[in-house]
Amino acid sequence: MPDAAQFPRLAEKSLADALTDTPVVVVQGPRQCGKTTLASRVGGPLGFEYVNLDDDAVRRAAQDDPAGFVARLPERVIIDEVQRAPELFLPLKVEVDRSRVPGRFLLTGSTNVLLVPRVADSLAGRMGSIRLHPLAQCELARKEPRFLETILKGDFKIRTSPRLGKELAERIVGGGFPAALARNTAARRRQWYTDYVDALVQRDLRDLSRISSLRAIPKLLKLAASQTARLINVSELATPFEVSRPTIRDYLTLLERIFLLDELPPWHSNRLKRLVKTPKLHLADSGLACALLGVTADQLWQDRTMLGQLLETFVYGELRRQSSGIDEPIEFSHYRDKDGAEVDIVIEYAGARVSGVEVKASSTVHPTDFRGLRRLREATGKRFTCGVVLYEGEVTVGFGDGMFAVPLAALWA
Repeated sequence: MPDAAQFPRLAEKSLADALTDTPVVVVQGPRQCGKTTLASRVGGPLGFEYVNLDDDAVRRAAQDDPAGFVARLPERVIIDEVQRAPELFLPLKVEVDRSRVPGRFLLTGSTNVLLVPRVADSLAGRMGSIRLHPLAQCELARKEPRFLETILKGDFKIRTSPRLGKELAERIVGGGFPAALARNTAARRRQWYTDYVDALVQRDLRDLSRISSLRAIPKLLKLAASQTARLINVSELATPFEVSRPTIRDYLTLLERIFLLDELPPWHSNRLKRLVKTPKLHLADSGLACALLGVTADQLWQDRTMLGQLLETFVYGELRRQSSGIDEPIEFSHYRDKDGAEVDIVIEYAGARVSGVEVKASSTVHPTDFRGLRRLREATGKRFTCGVVLYEGEVTVGFGDGMFAVPLAALWA
């Protein structure tokens, strides 16, 4: 039965390093992805004590007297779900300015506190942020990921990997939330996701904003799941609702703030005028998307169109999760031009090297599958390291000029 505590997390080293030189460190990510477990694993041996703001009495004390609450905190403390008492951030700033000791406060948050203006202003230069995702496939397999390192070097060797077959659909449907994966049946996992969304709507979204109709959010999230891995079309998403297009845009922003949606920005270049500049929409976890759509592994495996769409979100999620174990900044985007050439995922390393990943659910690869990757290579010139088509095959092979077909299993093997 998967439990976040059972698995090494790629973000663990980044968190430990941040606590050596930064007064306040916040671990952010969706609820139930393992933030508290990670904070306790890293902070416990260092003497951090634990305070949980989901506890009503603790939260009321923090809200009623934030300065006094901070003054009475232990010397090193984990404050769990800190977004529930934003009144604490100014007293935290005062305390840090009084004694600027590295690793003083370790916070966790299930909403993106960096987007709250008073938080960003009060703790600027004093706080580091670690993004935690649901479990990656490589974390579940307890394997050190090499894919990002290899693609950014452009150094793929000819080798074989197992063909996943229907196991691929099962991995997509399973997702990465430990509590969902711990359920014994697919039906129980779907029920966990349903309860999860309901809890988030009633708790975190209600705290964040006075939404006129909370009942619209689960329906919107389900509609967003049907459009995962597609260009965002707010007008189409607004059609079933009796609310305005700007309101739906605001709802999407709120869902992104609680880490249920990702907007993948378009890759851009000042030299190219014919690029499509619309972001792509991705659900934060493929298991959540499948549960919202009511899709089983059998159904997904039979529906090749849906499989391709959810596979792209699954791969994007895996790459984002793997990037949490890399020290240098990695940025993700997508490429599409007005001629229809596209690259599903563009990876930019430290603002210098650029690679591209195209995702295919098929077991064969053709030279035409590299069309978008070759356009990206032309656009980036010497910055381009290589282009990869991930496919449901067995052999890593080169297609010339830095282009490779790579089995999907190699993503976490």
